[in-house]
Amino acid sequence: MKPELLAPAGGWSQLHAAVRFGADAVYLACDKFGMRARADNFSLDDISAVVTYAHEQGVKVHVTLNTLMDSRDIKELPAYLEALDDAGADAFIIGDLGAFSLAKKHAPRVDIHVSTQASVMNAEAARMWHDLGASRVVCAREMSVADIADMHAQVPADLEIEAFVHGAMCVAYSGRCLLSSVMTGRTANKGACAQSCRWSYALVEEQRPGEFFEIEEDTRGSFILNAQDLNMVSHLDDLIAAGVDSFKIEGRNKQAFYVATVVGAYRNVIDGGNPEIAEQELLTISHRPYSTGFYYGRAEQTPERDGYVKECLHVATVEGCEEVSDGRWRVTALCHNRFAHGDTLGVVSPHIQPFDVSIGPIRWLAPADGGKPFVERPPMTLAEAREQAVEEPVDVANRSKERYVFEVDAKMAPGDYLRKRIE
Repeated sequence: MKPELLAPAGGWSQLHAAVRFGADAVYLACDKFGMRARADNFSLDDISAVVTYAHEQGVKVHVTLNTLMDSRDIKELPAYLEALDDAGADAFIIGDLGAFSLAKKHAPRVDIHVSTQASVMNAEAARMWHDLGASRVVCAREMSVADIADMHAQVPADLEIEAFVHGAMCVAYSGRCLLSSVMTGRTANKGACAQSCRWSYALVEEQRPGEFFEIEEDTRGSFILNAQDLNMVSHLDDLIAAGVDSFKIEGRNKQAFYVATVVGAYRNVIDGGNPEIAEQELLTISHRPYSTGFYYGRAEQTPERDGYVKECLHVATVEGCEEVSDGRWRVTALCHNRFAHGDTLGVVSPHIQPFDVSIGPIRWLAPADGGKPFVERPPMTLAEAREQAVEEPVDVANRSKERYVFEVDAKMAPGDYLRKRIE
């Protein structure tokens, strides 16, 4: 059987992207107890609709309850768990033993997956969690492929193993870090990490206060704690052989274009596609330098600089298209970054290889009443915008979050996202 592809869903747009581009399951948080408090997340009232939408597409929903729990959290959990159980959530991702115990009592129909925050690194720990009722353990990020294979050989056959395959890595052990809490008052262990490990640092000798000594640095200092991003798309067979049942993509703070691109790349390889093509796709999203984490030895860091590698920009999200003649399509798209008449843009669409199109004359959907742009008005659907707009010819689409219409030649209808290579 193919491993599950588990994708992040930090909000509705990311959820739709994950589902459309081939995720088997998504993981997400409500307004509490998730390790990505800065993501859009979902209200507790949203979860029933989220689960209904995902289940209609054959996709499971895993809800994160993986922050470190204090006594106030524990008091709030029972009602929260019952609401999630009633909504039909498929699994909880939990790292705290008290939260685990309450989940068994108050949400008996929901599977429990042991979070990477629990740092499960050996078969004895995995068996203990299984004995308590866990159906899956999420490997500690510090495990090697060989470590996972060794653990898999010693655990019950019905205990599933989940492992991260892509996304940001943390300098702290399994994500348990006090840097952000000490330096900013924002605790990483409650989902509010300020990413202090990405900041620039320099050494000061205790007898020379105010005199800075450089390590490996640029002119701003050294990024001695700056971990590289994980990318295992070319090594999935090794993880399958080691016994991994679920491939997890990190990124609940990422936008929908990122989720779509990464999910699409991994879906393609899981289904038998060429990893080299997927590697090229993964270069088109904003990312730190890639490595294979701890899977084959020491994890790599980039102490000489911070910042992302960015080869392409997400310029527009396609909201509608219609064929106007054989092979020619009229596209309506929501602008995110600048593009112009005559530009060549890449089309990112579910379950097919990306392809390029040349952009024809562009028209802005301008307010027919001559008032303020639509972006400054209450949100409206594409149909509502068309009813209230006139098409105004422009050379360049440069109004972010405004809609534009243009024609392209293509062998198939344009897909969900349009990207432009950075010159």
